[in-house]
Amino acid sequence: MTRRGLAVRAAGAALAAALLTACAGGGAPADRTGGKAPEPARGGAGGLPPVVDRVPTRDRVVFLTYDDGAERDPRFPALVRDRRLPVTLFLTDTVAGPAYGDFARLRAVGASLQNHTLDHPALRGLPYPGQRAEICGQQRKLNARFGVRPRLFRPPYGRYDTATLRAAADCGITAVVLWRAAPDPSGALAFTHGEPRLRPGDVIAIDPDRPKGAALTERTEKVLEEIEGRGLRVGRLEDYL
Repeated sequence: MTRRGLAVRAAGAALAAALLTACAGGGAPADRTGGKAPEPARGGAGGLPPVVDRVPTRDRVVFLTYDDGAERDPRFPALVRDRRLPVTLFLTDTVAGPAYGDFARLRAVGASLQNHTLDHPALRGLPYPGQRAEICGQQRKLNARFGVRPRLFRPPYGRYDTATLRAAADCGITAVVLWRAAPDPSGALAFTHGEPRLRPGDVIAIDPDRPKGAALTERTEKVLEEIEGRGLRVGRLEDYL
């Protein structure tokens, strides 16, 4: 294994306790990445969308992303509105569908709604037709409900394969979005790879469904303190992809 591979594996092990799944519902939450760091970002090739956890930019911006569940903290929409935060929400129909009205209110105060599949399966290894049904099906759901055609997609658990990228492209997706940083249980940012500090262009994933500890609004505010302490600001992800 290369030195980079060892570093990524070590980072993934350290992060496993920090990243919880975006799925709502009963039972103990699973690790967002299935016990591993999300796969390293790479550029698109052969007409496939690029996979990114960081956006190359000279602007001093980072990006706040959430998977489902953000509507469960009733104070979160006010934070998005008052701070004018251009957050990105990746939605799964079977998780977020019962609360689409709440997500409409979040969209009204500046949130962007993007694709996280219909049913939140682990896509890697699934046949292409099933992956396409999951991604295109959620494209249709979000278009019917909100009149939006998402361009960004986050695969559940951060796991994907070439069939995922093919299906995403065929469904109108232009970029597959992972994350380089996420708050650990203490609220401090943990990093999947690379230098352990925020850099311009980093994608941050904040788990909205953590069952213990601070509420989503408090955890977001703590991340904002670190962002601002680094002389950075929150950018709109869609403007950079």
